[in-house]
Amino acid sequence: MVSPVTVVKSEGPKLVPFFKSTCVYFVLWLPTSTPSWFSALIKCLPIFCLWVFLLAHGFSFLGARSSARKILAGLIFSALGDAFLIWQEQGYFVHGLLMFAITHILYSSAFGMKPLNVQAGLLITAVSFLTYLLLYPYLSGPFTYLVAVYIALIGFMGWRAVAGLQLANDLWTWTKLSACLGAVLFMVSDLTIAVNKFCFPVPHSRAIIMATYYAAQMLIALSAVECQDVEVSRRRT
Repeated sequence: MVSPVTVVKSEGPKLVPFFKSTCVYFVLWLPTSTPSWFSALIKCLPIFCLWVFLLAHGFSFLGARSSARKILAGLIFSALGDAFLIWQEQGYFVHGLLMFAITHILYSSAFGMKPLNVQAGLLITAVSFLTYLLLYPYLSGPFTYLVAVYIALIGFMGWRAVAGLQLANDLWTWTKLSACLGAVLFMVSDLTIAVNKFCFPVPHSRAIIMATYYAAQMLIALSAVECQDVEVSRRRT
């Protein structure tokens, strides 16, 4: 297993642009009441930096690993979703929802179906069901069905990320833990969005949403480099 120290030394420098662009977003804190292409760029910039992070591992790595390609594709659709949500009050919320739904499908495929981990699936299903029960009284029209489908998709993605961890069997790696934490944070971010939009105002909602979202995307991007790190470790031993 690759040690955390090795991970920090090898991956940390590649993530510096992501951390800097995230700081730029929070420092500028552009008002959401006046959407613009500049505000969309600032919001998407950390995700662009995660594209660069994956591309920095080389085209040969991406070409050899379908999971890494799927996560990169998910990040591309995430950036599109972010851009649409800048103009959500102008009627583009559903477009953003669709982009992130595709992202969750891509991430689920990247995490794979093995191991199955039925217990994790039942837990995530229960959480997803309770989440929909919380939101249902506040939903109307197409959102009654769209939100249900979206919760099912992000719940499925969360299940596949959590299923791979296997802490009890000592079969986990730092990148599986990264995927698990990333998926959970993504669910927290989206739940905050839903409650704030459909139910009631959440104090400091934007800070909570964006902090958990950027952290989630970074952790999921990090999970894509597992195969490379494992291969390097095997060669050294």
